Amino acid sequence: DNDKLAPVRALRGIMGAVNSAHNIYLLERGLKTFGIRMQRQNENGQAVATFLDGHSRVERAYYPGLESHPYYDVARQTMRGFGGLVTFLVKDADWRETGKNVDSVKIPRIAPSLGGVESLIEQPLVMSYFECTPDERRQFGIPDNMIRMSCGIEDKEDLIADLQQALDA
Repeated sequence: DNDKLAPVRALRGIMGAVNSAHNIYLLERGLKTFGIRMQRQNENGQAVATFLDGHSRVERAYYPGLESHPYYDVARQTMRGFGGLVTFLVKDADWRETGKNVDSVKIPRIAPSLGGVESLIEQPLVMSYFECTPDERRQFGIPDNMIRMSCGIEDKEDLIADLQQALDA
């Protein structure tokens, strides 16, 4: 059978196609503050990326709001903000040393997600690519010293101070 939507149709039959009233209430409530939350995440992402870009323990920071990003010009022309997701490489660190940096932060929770009100941090090697070989990770562009942080709405100075103490530890 070539029907690629069959699993979706089967799931819809089990789950239903209509959201519950409570889900809709939560969605409507969340939309009221969506603009403010996005503004704060954009500000935090930019501040954290700028801090990391200038830190001596950071090999490279990836963020579309940094002029060093390969798609900076495109992002500037097409985006109103650059988001809260910041990726960076810890200079001269193996996977264990990188993990110690992740474990040393106090504010972000360790989790692989983005877009929430709380900041999250993770090491892609451990969280999402642990079953891949080193060669596969290299093909995917996932070095052992990579950290991803999704900035939430906390105070940006607190986030920066937390990253500072973790990188300096």
